[in-house]
Amino acid sequence: MPILLGQALERESLKAAEPRLLNSVADALTRPVRWVHSSEVLDIAPLLSGGELLLSGGQALALESAGRQAEYVRELAARGIAALALETGPTLPEVPGPMLEAAEAAGLPVIELRHVVPFVAVMQEINSLLVSESVEQLQRGDQTSHAMAAELAHGGGLDQLLAVLAERTGVSARLVSPSGLTLGSAAGSAPGSAPPVEDRGLITVDVPVRGVLAARLELRVPDDGDTGLARVAGERSVDILGLALLQRMPPGLKELAGIELMRAINSGSQSWQLQQLGPASGFPANGPVAALVIRSTGAGHLRSALDALLRANVPHSASYADNAELIALASVGDGAATRVTLMDALRALETPAGSAIALGPVGKGIDEAPWSLAEARRTLDLDLVGGGVVDAEAFAMERLVEEHLDPATREGFVQRQLGAVVEHDQLRRSELLRTLTVWLDTGCNTAQAARELHLERQSMHHRLQRIFELCGGDPRGTGRLAALHLAARLARLQNP
Repeated sequence: MPILLGQALERESLKAAEPRLLNSVADALTRPVRWVHSSEVLDIAPLLSGGELLLSGGQALALESAGRQAEYVRELAARGIAALALETGPTLPEVPGPMLEAAEAAGLPVIELRHVVPFVAVMQEINSLLVSESVEQLQRGDQTSHAMAAELAHGGGLDQLLAVLAERTGVSARLVSPSGLTLGSAAGSAPGSAPPVEDRGLITVDVPVRGVLAARLELRVPDDGDTGLARVAGERSVDILGLALLQRMPPGLKELAGIELMRAINSGSQSWQLQQLGPASGFPANGPVAALVIRSTGAGHLRSALDALLRANVPHSASYADNAELIALASVGDGAATRVTLMDALRALETPAGSAIALGPVGKGIDEAPWSLAEARRTLDLDLVGGGVVDAEAFAMERLVEEHLDPATREGFVQRQLGAVVEHDQLRRSELLRTLTVWLDTGCNTAQAARELHLERQSMHHRLQRIFELCGGDPRGTGRLAALHLAARLARLQNP
């Protein structure tokens, strides 16, 4: 059984700190702990993978603003960690209230450690238990996959393979197609296991066949089941289930060409290869296409939802999972109109917190697909909006500047054009630069900019008047508009 947060807090090394749960998060103490880390680095979230108990002395956190403290816990919650444990003392007398509220809203348990304990000893005690448990789970997972392989060698079908998996892990197993059709199933038979509850204890594992998502394995773990074992055994069974699916429904030439096409696009292959693979996989050689990139902790699990979205909104598509990225290519038919429809659909796609999606510009043919993909990736690399769905075409100027102007040149240009505005914001904590940027982005439409900034129209006029005073007058009709707009967007590159 996994170590739960409540059990971890009762271990001798951690119990000495008199840990106390500070906020109200549902099922906080029953969350499984995958690992224990200690860090004072505030930008630690991207290095975590979920399930961690994070220990911190709070020294760096105590020096930050309330906004940064709240952002810190939101970032940790987005990574899915089990809990944050903060040591209170002279540096951090208490955990700030706004930070606790942000953590509770994000679903992150915060633990107060009221006495100093050696974090190394805590990590050694709990992580050693976790390592022992992981080794045992890996061994049992391997034994399960070997038993499934033997069943397949003796002619067993999908139901028989899933029965072996269910019997050895005590879960109920179901294999479904990307469209939701049940391909095989088996009920768990562990002694004393409770019937599975809908959507509770559900583990999903993608089952690809030659790089194409062919099915999804759903494992429902009873309340008293071992979630860790079920996940390991499920992941270990992917190859066996893939072989069984391959025997049952081998992919056709069109699917195989689609796999090779996405690999070629991802690696930036030469045009002649794309011209051959595109038509073979259903993409017209000269038809308009747009690539998209999803970066998410749950990228692999999003593939079936993305494929369904693409089927509903574009004439033809293909996708490919590559580590923490999910990439896809869409044939956009009439170009801009279809692309707008696709953007709207992507904004409605449910993704884990912290996910980022970029839709690349339209390429004139299949040989421009790698360019569209590269532009989408570069847009995400700029990190100008901090997640969500981004239209790469809206940031063409930023990509051009980032590629061809060095940081010193960009900074100097911003200082000459908008230095007084930037200084005003720094000294008075105003938002004149943001106001100017929105106003310019809306084509100098004062009413629309006020709506986007949630300002009264009179307040908007006052801000603009102050901006004009600082940057040399109203730029409309003077020829300075383009320079100010460029400077405002360059400033966003410097401080995304």
